[in-house]
Amino acid sequence: MKNFLRVVTQFFVFLYCKCLWRGLKFVIRKVTGRCELQRICHNNKPGARRTLKIESSLRYSKNELCQSALSAHPDRVEKTIDDIMTLKKVNPDTNPQLGISLQASLFQIVGYRGLVAEVEKLRREPYDCENPDHEQMLMKLWKTLRPDSPLTGRISKQWCEIGFQGNDPKTDFRGMGLLGLHNLLYFAEHDKATALQVLHDSLQPKHSKMSKAEWEQKNFDKAIGYSFAIVGINITDLAYSLLVSGALKTHLYNVAPEMPSLSHFQQTFCYLMQEFHRFWIEEDPCDIMEFNRVRSKFHRRVLRQLKNPDMALCPHFAASDLHLVNL
Repeated sequence: MKNFLRVVTQFFVFLYCKCLWRGLKFVIRKVTGRCELQRICHNNKPGARRTLKIESSLRYSKNELCQSALSAHPDRVEKTIDDIMTLKKVNPDTNPQLGISLQASLFQIVGYRGLVAEVEKLRREPYDCENPDHEQMLMKLWKTLRPDSPLTGRISKQWCEIGFQGNDPKTDFRGMGLLGLHNLLYFAEHDKATALQVLHDSLQPKHSKMSKAEWEQKNFDKAIGYSFAIVGINITDLAYSLLVSGALKTHLYNVAPEMPSLSHFQQTFCYLMQEFHRFWIEEDPCDIMEFNRVRSKFHRRVLRQLKNPDMALCPHFAASDLHLVNL
């Protein structure tokens, strides 16, 4: 019986999508005098609410020109919009705003696709200790986070002071490649006060009323208590998964007026680092063994927030003002 109901439901959904919805769109156009893209731009403010609907309309269009617009090269966006308006029989002289609105949204759409490719390229590039650029970035990370503590050597236990697991940080970048290093360095340089505070807090005893000496004397194996760099690489993975799944479209379409860039992604990482730090403290886990549970719960919370098409994470990026805003 359940299988029969499922088949019937799928049939009616198919019938609605293929016949009834297209027929309804035809009737609405005749009544309103506007095509679907015109109605979307007229009824929705700029940002994710509008761009997501335009993206869906183009993707499920029966016309190949509309479908291919989603993969247009940025240099071809303006020509693509002109072709779509010709296809839809929209006069650009009497409807100039439509072309402007569609162009802005299409730039966001193709820009997001380009950002995914750029981030993926960084993720796939392994850290190479023979590459001077890679080594320079790593040294810069140390100097930014530990300006008063010279590094005694490239291979050193000192790396543990900023949250790497061993004597050589290169082994910790295997999962996220250069993307993890890029994000950590961006956080340290562009939101330095927050990064230093998070690093400082991560090294403190969990029981804040107790001095570090007392804490060590009682052999508590608990701190606020995580490895800064390792968590940064882990949060990079979380940000990456949000990006490739499309969940970050809500945020990026709301904060990037045209093409989302790598800096937008890195600003989002900075926000996630600070918010995860707060969330970790709120959750008050017993020890680092609860990291995966806390991370999963935090991930679910961010996903819920991003389901709101008017939501933006850190819309005005600043060290003193990283928070969720309901637009």
